Amino acid sequence: MVSSPPPPSSGNMDPNPTRRILGLGFWIQGLRCLPWMAINFFLKDGLHVDPSTLQLLQNSANLPMVGKPLYGVVSDAVYISGQHRIPYIAIGAFLQAVSWLAIAILSPSGISIVTLSLCLLLSNLGASIAEVANDAIVAEIGKQPTLPPKNSQSYSSGELQSFVWIASSAGGVLGNLLGGIAINIYGPQAMFLFFSLAVAVQLFIIISVRESSLNLPKSSSRVGIRKQLSELSVALQKPEIAYSITWLAASNAIIPSLTGTMFFYQTQYLNINSSVLGISKVFGQAAMLLWSVIYSRFLKSVPSKKLIAAIQGVMAAFMLSDVLFVKGVYRSMGVPDLLYVIVFSGLLEVLFFFKILPFNILIAQLCPSGCEGSLMALVASATALSFIVSGYLGVALSSFVGVTGSDFSGFPCALLIQAVCTLLPIYWSSCIPDDKKPESRSKNE
Repeated sequence: MVSSPPPPSSGNMDPNPTRRILGLGFWIQGLRCLPWMAINFFLKDGLHVDPSTLQLLQNSANLPMVGKPLYGVVSDAVYISGQHRIPYIAIGAFLQAVSWLAIAILSPSGISIVTLSLCLLLSNLGASIAEVANDAIVAEIGKQPTLPPKNSQSYSSGELQSFVWIASSAGGVLGNLLGGIAINIYGPQAMFLFFSLAVAVQLFIIISVRESSLNLPKSSSRVGIRKQLSELSVALQKPEIAYSITWLAASNAIIPSLTGTMFFYQTQYLNINSSVLGISKVFGQAAMLLWSVIYSRFLKSVPSKKLIAAIQGVMAAFMLSDVLFVKGVYRSMGVPDLLYVIVFSGLLEVLFFFKILPFNILIAQLCPSGCEGSLMALVASATALSFIVSGYLGVALSSFVGVTGSDFSGFPCALLIQAVCTLLPIYWSSCIPDDKKPESRSKNE
């Protein structure tokens, strides 16, 4: 294939593999729902954990995601063989492949919660490193069109963000569809093996690509980690950046997550099959795909503050609907539980992420040149930490209202408290800038 750095030729099919690399990376990122769905059933049916333990394990496994700013600083400042994005994607893919392969081949009777937790931590460490590098590439390339206006290999920030969003959603659709149907047939460990092989394929593709072929912006001088931290600190001193990130994190952290309890309620109390849960998640991923198209075509001109606040309000409405669902109101009206789980539960699960698309585009536009990886990693880290806090609050709330694996009498009260907490961040939405592209003019000068 290509053995030397390719010249900027324009006649070949696709001399710039950016879309293929990013599409594959974000597709794998979406496909991660496959082994994680299997983990839920593996913990519930194989290790017989209760809802609180399940949710604690889920959220504790996400702790490596909090270190994303460190991974971002390192990828911005430390080059490996003259590259600072591709090698980190390869490292992340390798760690994921090894960890899920280990879970797949270990004996089900011999695996302990400690061993499983370590493997999950290693997997999320690899996923977070790869995500940081992928997000940094998107942020870097998204800033290029303002410099060379009619470059056939340049993409607008919104266009590239929408593309990777679609790739991630497509991976999620496939992962949830496979997971929901295949878990009962082949078992959770077959799902772990399938995903580890998919990530291994990504690894072999990634190591065959040279970063020079991506046409990333050239940095005039490489800065050290200390200098990179300094630049990140300067970026965070911009009020519009600091306040926006703070609002995003707080808007998630303040909401007690009840995903583990809802999973047990649906599977243990209502005896809903895994295939129905898979279809529900597919419905949610399809909604994310539709959302990316709607946003790209119709909503990019809407101020971020209004759009994100509206999404927050819709989330609260769906949570109030869950209260009616658990109380059996919809069932008495003739709406089957399966239909509600597929449509409304699927939508609520992804509504949390609807606001991330406009938010990421906003931050990419505000981000100063040179610290794209660091700042986007900080956003991802703040989001991950907020979801972990949300999960721990959910465990505390479930314990407070007395919800267990066999007693869900206090579940409606917990859902009502969750809905009220979801409304609170709307009152702080003034922290988000109205204009999503405040620096577009200055860059054209």
